[in-house]
Amino acid sequence: MLKNQCIVKRLLGFTTVLLLIFSFSTSAWAGYVQFTNPIVQQRADPWVYKHTDGYYYMTASVPEYDRIELRRATTIQGLSTATPTVIWRRHSSGEMGGHIWAPEIHYINGKWYIYFTAGTSTDYFAIRLYTLECSAANPVTGSWVEKGKLKTNWESFTLDATTFEHNGTRYLVWAQKDPAIAGNSNLYIARMNGPTAITGTQVRIATPTYSWEKVGYSVNEGPAVIKRNGKIFITYSASATDSNYCIGLLTASDTADLLNANSWVKSANPIFTSNATTGQYGPGHNCFTTSSDGTDDIMVYHARSYKDITGDPLYDPNRHTRAQKIYWNVDGTPNMGIPVADGKTPSRFKSYNYQTRYINHYAYRGNIDTTKAGLLADSQFKAVAGLSGTGTLSLESINFPGYYLRQRSNGEVWLDKNDGTSTFKRDATFYKRAGLADSSWISFESYATPGQYLKHYNYQLVVGAAGTSTEKQDATFLEE
Repeated sequence: MLKNQCIVKRLLGFTTVLLLIFSFSTSAWAGYVQFTNPIVQQRADPWVYKHTDGYYYMTASVPEYDRIELRRATTIQGLSTATPTVIWRRHSSGEMGGHIWAPEIHYINGKWYIYFTAGTSTDYFAIRLYTLECSAANPVTGSWVEKGKLKTNWESFTLDATTFEHNGTRYLVWAQKDPAIAGNSNLYIARMNGPTAITGTQVRIATPTYSWEKVGYSVNEGPAVIKRNGKIFITYSASATDSNYCIGLLTASDTADLLNANSWVKSANPIFTSNATTGQYGPGHNCFTTSSDGTDDIMVYHARSYKDITGDPLYDPNRHTRAQKIYWNVDGTPNMGIPVADGKTPSRFKSYNYQTRYINHYAYRGNIDTTKAGLLADSQFKAVAGLSGTGTLSLESINFPGYYLRQRSNGEVWLDKNDGTSTFKRDATFYKRAGLADSSWISFESYATPGQYLKHYNYQLVVGAAGTSTEKQDATFLEE
C-alpha cells in the first residue's frame, strides 16, 4: 500500500511539472506572431482577407497576368502550401482579354466579390475595373459570375480598386489617370451604390507630388485601408515597380467628410522602402489583415530579393508575397519598420515593469526605450541558435546583421559585431528561462555568468543578479 502511494505521489508530481511546462510554453507565446517569408513566391499585389469562417482567403497577380487564383488556409503561413484554384480566366478576345492585375476578394452583404483590373485583347494596357460575384459559402469551390465593368466618372487608365465601410457608408478607393493633368495615376474615392457601382462624383485625394512618388513613373496606386485610433489610414504605392517602388500614407480623421479632399493629409516621406541590409527591394501594394486571435495587425505586401532587373520590371516575375506585424506609434500612426529579411520574422521584447518600453539598441547601447518613428528596427531581433553551448540563443539585430546583444566585462550590454572569438560568442549567448517575475513571460540567463540575467537598470541593459522582487521584474520580458 505504501509503495502504491509513493508511485501515485511521484506520478502526481510529474504531472504537475508537465502542466507547469505546458502552461509556460503556451501562455508565454500567446499572441506571439511570427512568419517565415516569403509566404508565397511569385505572387504580386497580394490581398489577404480574414473571414468569419476561420479562413484567410488570398488573391494576387500571377506572373502571366492571365487569370485569377484563390486559395485559403486557417493561418497566414498556411497560405504558403494551400493549393490555388483558378476561379476565372481572361477572355480570349475583347474586353477582359488583356493584362489581369491586382484582384481583391471582399465579403459584402452575404456574397463574395472580387474587384480586379483588366485590359483588352487588342491593348493589354487599356485597363479598367471589373467585378466578379459568388454566392457560395466557400468561394474557392463556388461559381463566380461576371458583373461587368465598374464604371468611374470618365474613361481612362484605371486600376487597383479596394472598398471599405465607415459609419454605414461603403466607399470605393482606386487609382486612375486624369487626362487633364500630368502623371500616370492618382487616387480617388467615391461612395458606392451597392457592391458593384459607385454613385456621385469621384474625388481626387492624392496625386504624385513628392520626388519619391515620381521615379520612373508618376504613380499613386494600390490603396489599402486600415482604421485605428480615431483615424482612417490609406497606404498606397508610388513610383516604378522596380526597387524605387515604396509605400506612402494618407490620413483622415474618422469623423471627417471622407469625400472632401481636404480631409486627407499625405505624409511627406514614404513609410516603407527598399532595404539593402535585409535584401528586400520595391516593397509595395500591401493589404492589411489581423493575426489569428485578432490582437495584432499584419501587413501583407510584395517585394523582390534583388535590386537589379533586366528589362521591364513589370515582367520580372519574382515579386513575392510577404507578411510582417505592424506597430503603432504614440501618435496613433502605423509604424511598418523595414521590410524584414527572408526567413523567420523578428521578435521584440517588452519590459515587464515598463510595458511601453522594449529592448532596443539605439546608438549600439542596449536599453529599453519607447520606439520612436523610424527606429522600430532598433528594437527587432532575430532569436538565433546560441553562438555557444546547446539549448541557448543569441539576439541578432535585424538592421545590423552580424551584430549581437553582448555583455561586456563591466556587465553593460551593447550591440557589438561578432569578431568570431570564443569570448565574444560566450558573452553573446543566453538561456531562455521562464520569466522570473511571471512564468508566462521570459527571462534571459547569461551563458557566460550563470545565475545572472539580462535586465535593465536606469533603463540601460546590463547583466547581473536578479534576486530581489524589483530585479526579477527588471529581468522579465514578453516576446512579441
